[in-house]
Amino acid sequence: MVAHVGLHALGRFADRLGLGDALSSAIPWTGERLPIHDRGKVVVQMALMLAGGGESCADIEHLRLQEDLFGWVPSDTTVLRTFHQITAETRAGMARALAGVRAEVWRRSQATTGTDPVILDIDASLVEVHSEHKVKAAPTYKGGYGFHPMFCFADPTGEALSSVLRPGSDGANTVADHVTVLDNAVAQLPEKIAAGHHHGDDPALVVRPVVVRADSAGCTEGFLSACRDRNIGFFVTARSNPQVTGAILAAIGEEHVWTPAVDQEGELREGAAVCELTSLISDPKLPEHTRLIVRREPLHPGAQRSLFPSLEFRYWGFYTDCDGDPVTLDVTMRAHAHVEQHIARLKDSGLLRFPFSDFEANANWMMAVTLSADLVRWFQLLCFDGPWQSARPKALRWGIFHAPGRLVHRSRQRVVRIIDGWPGTQALLDAYRRIALLT
Repeated sequence: MVAHVGLHALGRFADRLGLGDALSSAIPWTGERLPIHDRGKVVVQMALMLAGGGESCADIEHLRLQEDLFGWVPSDTTVLRTFHQITAETRAGMARALAGVRAEVWRRSQATTGTDPVILDIDASLVEVHSEHKVKAAPTYKGGYGFHPMFCFADPTGEALSSVLRPGSDGANTVADHVTVLDNAVAQLPEKIAAGHHHGDDPALVVRPVVVRADSAGCTEGFLSACRDRNIGFFVTARSNPQVTGAILAAIGEEHVWTPAVDQEGELREGAAVCELTSLISDPKLPEHTRLIVRREPLHPGAQRSLFPSLEFRYWGFYTDCDGDPVTLDVTMRAHAHVEQHIARLKDSGLLRFPFSDFEANANWMMAVTLSADLVRWFQLLCFDGPWQSARPKALRWGIFHAPGRLVHRSRQRVVRIIDGWPGTQALLDAYRRIALLT
């Protein structure tokens, strides 16, 4: 009997993509002798462990005990040593290697084809730690203690294109960090999509539009200027200020300027309405052609802070430089909420545990977490249909990754027979067939 058959399928998928070889080529070795375990393969095996719900280096032993299924897996000591050997420069090289693998995945996925804008989502999240011995862990603005990593996700696929580990005391609206994760995310896009979206590129080079969304932390002059310099459109949550307040006040009672809002499926949102108030503001810090869109909704218990004090409606707005009618733009901006699901998936896959004292080692751990999450998303997009394509980590573990089976040695071959009646048996068999078809 063997366990974690689904993780074996995930590993087979990673091998088919050439992920281990790509990472190995980016990790130099400076010792006297070559390591017994290839460091690129070690990182991929850690990604499998994290996908299966592992939370520390020691959890790699669950795969190491099944050599017939997973091959020669490193010990927890080797894994720990690997995380302490990878430098920031090496991580940058691994990111470049990963971009090549990602381009092949995007070429095969229907979620990334077409001519629609590629939407990126930036957000930061607090991660609590319970040790003062971790380098750069610091008090947070919410009164906690830990780290404050920032991420940039691809909305079409949910991939974490880039991330930066930051001390808990770092602010949410730091311009330099926003620009860094944006540039690193663009570097992860396929070449045809990234063309024209690097700093200083000629707008004529743009083949496919790229748009970035952020909450009010991204509503800074420096970040919006950086987007314009990269020919990237933007959606950012508006902050409350006298001009915005005055514009909303002028629109109150003018019902003809408000248009009923719709949800993501195009259905009317009861009591909600949208209007454009661009002509009522004049802010020299905003890039040219920036528009202000405001939405109002009936007040409800637990509603977040409003742009305008009202006993009847909650007002919320955003700036954008994109074309389109206000209702459609509002739907696009509200989809920024997907970023919370992406971060929740990372937190359910190892992000809540930074097991090392050294800051660089913890940054490498976060790199492995995002790599694991991206590998799982690729696996879902290319090898599954239906509900399994969007299943959460817990559902994948119980239904796919932890599937038990029987290992049979026959005719000099090893055959894994998945238990009949397991919830994910048919989906897993179909996944193996699709992996075999990958070229």
